[in-house]
Amino acid sequence: MLMEQATAVRKEWSAVCDSVIHDKPKFIKRTRDKMWFSNLEIMEVILSAYHFTATKFVEDDQTVTLSLNEIDLIENGNDENEARLKLGNSILEYSMEYYNEYETYSHSPNRREHIPYIFKALIIDDPKEIGDMLQCQDGKN
Repeated sequence: MLMEQATAVRKEWSAVCDSVIHDKPKFIKRTRDKMWFSNLEIMEVILSAYHFTATKFVEDDQTVTLSLNEIDLIENGNDENEARLKLGNSILEYSMEYYNEYETYSHSPNRREHIPYIFKALIIDDPKEIGDMLQCQDGKN
C-alpha cells in the first residue's frame, strides 16, 4: 500500500495538509497503526452510498410516526414534515452522543454498523437537511 511514515508526515505537516486538501487522500503508517487522511469532500463522496431510510406509519389520530431503519430511532409528529424534522434532530443528537462516546459505541456489536451513518450526519450537521433526505416507505399499522 502507499503508506507514508508518520515521522515524515509530521516533519512536512503543512505540505501534507495542503496535498490532502488540494490533491488526494494520504495513507499514513505509525508503527503498527495505519490511518487514512482526507478532506471532508472526499468523505462526503464515500458516504453518499449510505442513505437514511424510514418506515412511515399514519396513526389513528392522523399523526405520522417515522421509524429509522438503520438506527433504532423513532419520532412522531403532527404531519410528515414535523416527524422528519424531529427524526433529523434525533439522528444528529445520537450521532453527537456516539462520537463523544466513540470508544464504547464503536466496539459495541449492535452499534458498529452505525459508523457510516454517524459520520454522514455529523458532516451534514443540519437536522432539517437530514430529515429532508429521509427515504420513507409506507408501513402497516
